[in-house]
Amino acid sequence: MLTSRHNLAQLCAAVAAALPVLLVAPAAVAAPQVPPPSTAVGGERLGLPGVQVNPLAGAPALPRDLTGQSWIVSDAASGEVLAAYNPHLRLPPASTLKILFADTVLPKFDRNTVHRVADEEIQNIGPGSSLVGIKENLDYRVEDLWRGVFLSSGNDAVHVLSFMNGGIRRTVNEMQDRAEALQAWDTKVISPDGYDMDGQVSSAYDLSLFARAGLRNQDFRTYCATREAMFPGALDKNTGRRGSFGIANTDRLLGKYPGLIGVKNGTTTNAGSTFVGAAERNGRTLLVTVMHPASYQRVYDETAELLDWGFAAAGKVQPVGRLVEERQADGGEPTGQAGGTTGAPGTPGTPAPPPHAADTAARPTGGGGGLDPVGWPTVAVGAVVAAGAVVLVRRRRASRRRWGRFEC
Repeated sequence: MLTSRHNLAQLCAAVAAALPVLLVAPAAVAAPQVPPPSTAVGGERLGLPGVQVNPLAGAPALPRDLTGQSWIVSDAASGEVLAAYNPHLRLPPASTLKILFADTVLPKFDRNTVHRVADEEIQNIGPGSSLVGIKENLDYRVEDLWRGVFLSSGNDAVHVLSFMNGGIRRTVNEMQDRAEALQAWDTKVISPDGYDMDGQVSSAYDLSLFARAGLRNQDFRTYCATREAMFPGALDKNTGRRGSFGIANTDRLLGKYPGLIGVKNGTTTNAGSTFVGAAERNGRTLLVTVMHPASYQRVYDETAELLDWGFAAAGKVQPVGRLVEERQADGGEPTGQAGGTTGAPGTPGTPAPPPHAADTAARPTGGGGGLDPVGWPTVAVGAVVAAGAVVLVRRRRASRRRWGRFEC
């Protein structure tokens, strides 16, 4: 009896000691992650924390007071990274993930194809989503749907195109495959439209890879550069005729920043703001991605400042890394990796794809039909973790019901 009481006292002490750690564990697990330099795609310096830039004589200073948690400036043609700040930091991408969606699905359908939207294709869209205004049992051309994606960031348009592509799950799987082909190892796709989902992340580096690949498609370039368009409306019950209404691109730099091509903005209540912008000047095209600055407006201001710096610094800085090239379908070696010869992931000279925290689970240990003396405290600790997780989820859901959420 004394031994049992002693063991019970030890158990209680172990749980009590673990409790303060467990209460902060969810925040620690959810914290953004940066891969170690040895696994950083594009060059070792891109895996180092802080600002990475290698100025030569006469190079302009980087903009001051940048608030983005992560950003990168690169040359779209050569892939050279001119400067970066935590470019592999994994963060929620919001609607900038639609760049990968377009890069995956856009080549599959002729722009003049007509599709009649079924009711189930515009169901189960996340509350608060940005919508272009698609109605069931009406016909839409594919090019109209893509304008809805690029201009209005319409999650309804993404869902319809995903159903045309075989469904949401298939589209998500193909997007993940596409990301891996582009060596975008920081990206985990869960929703095709970028709607906030637990575990869905990308990085400034990966979003730049997606934009660079997308801009090689002329239709992609046309859609992301379109400022305004007319979108098919509903049928008039009295006349039987179908009207239309105007939509405008939500990209606040388009038409204002000289030479801006596009590409895509994204904002959610939970994720904050992210923007990928491409601009052309004197035959040079630069890509800038800014993730999660201090405010919605700052994402545009800081993108413009970094583009200005990039054009002024071109030829006056040495690259700190590269945007890698797409892996060959036959498994051949990719090109563009800074710092040495590259091959498929896992081969010498190429960093292996870093695992995502969401994909990694601890395996239980112990043998026989029961738990050893260490096992019981583990069960107790697990129970406390589960209880804490339930409380966090309930609080998060209550917060969403109270304040709502905005997705773009």
